[in-house]
Amino acid sequence: MARVIVVTSGKGGVGKTTTTSNLGMSLARLGHNTLLLDADTGLRNLDLLLGLENRVFFTGSDVLNKKCKLEQAIIEDKRQPKLSFFPLCSIHGSNPSIIGEEVEELISMVSNKYDFILIDSPAGIDASFQNAIRMANEAIIVVTPEVSSIRDADRVIGILITHGIKNNKLLINRIRPKMIRNDEMMSMKDIQNILGLPIIGAIPESEQIIIASNRGEPIVLEKKLSAVGMAFENTARRLEGQEVAFLDLGNIEAKNLVRRVLCKFLVKKPKEIK
Repeated sequence: MARVIVVTSGKGGVGKTTTTSNLGMSLARLGHNTLLLDADTGLRNLDLLLGLENRVFFTGSDVLNKKCKLEQAIIEDKRQPKLSFFPLCSIHGSNPSIIGEEVEELISMVSNKYDFILIDSPAGIDASFQNAIRMANEAIIVVTPEVSSIRDADRVIGILITHGIKNNKLLINRIRPKMIRNDEMMSMKDIQNILGLPIIGAIPESEQIIIASNRGEPIVLEKKLSAVGMAFENTARRLEGQEVAFLDLGNIEAKNLVRRVLCKFLVKKPKEIK
């Protein structure tokens, strides 16, 4: 049976979908049959971040309504054969909202075919969120070092525990070591003390993740992994049970600063060359 893990947060815009796509790709690269299930029945975006939007013809709703077979709704990633994508609903609003019992039925159909099922939860704590967590037995709560994100995460953790989901871990996204040193941002330890959960991932702030997302390519597919890519890959290794040290993000930031300074002063513009 698959480990069914919901990726959630409470607050929108913290990086749940980016986390789902990169963790899923990393787990598949590590040899695990992995299914990414988009449970956002109103604003589906996981297909975009995976670059699979043009291959979605059927959804979980179509499977339930007997319009297609289950295999027709599940899309295999051509870049990584162990990774598959399963959208619950169409983005065009032609399908009725899926209820909790139907989500259970769909996950039950696939749970014996995969090692991991990652559910991309919608923002908020409404009915769609309740559906997304219905079959999960673990949760990754994505937070950013902001008071609003942490407050919403605290409420979500309480709801997860109420529903019997107690194997919960934090992924802290968009960390800026310089701001932490200047006491302008909460540290990982501060966030862990507030929320009382173990940290499974620490992802630095980076423009590279925006570029990768816009291209529909998870950043872990880079030939030479950046700090962000390594952070996601290390998170996947911890998820499968490995003991992996966290990256020294402050040291990486310092090295990047030195590199930028050297490039600025050592590389001259053509008009400056005599």
